[in-house]
Amino acid sequence: MIARSYERIHRANLVGMGVLPLQFVADDSVTSLGLRGDETFDILGIGPSLLPMQALTLVIERANGERSERPLLCRIDTAIEVSYYRSGGILPYVLGELLGAPAGNTTD
Repeated sequence: MIARSYERIHRANLVGMGVLPLQFVADDSVTSLGLRGDETFDILGIGPSLLPMQALTLVIERANGERSERPLLCRIDTAIEVSYYRSGGILPYVLGELLGAPAGNTTD
């Protein structure tokens, strides 16, 4: 999910459900980027070494084939949240811990 900003509890709830909160950087927004809903998107930089507050890249491909790249900020703010995200949320993380599975390996 990409937004201009997040309320603290909303951001934490997204991470807790295994959803990656991403934030536009600077003055970028749906409006300023002219997004209409017919674009496709790729997020570059999400990988095994994902870090809290990591800079990522949004690749926008418009219906006419035009491509552009914009910076994004990963709003996973702490190391434990990275583990929650990699596990698919808090509940799968806790279940994995109870069953002795290595943290962060339930979605790989």
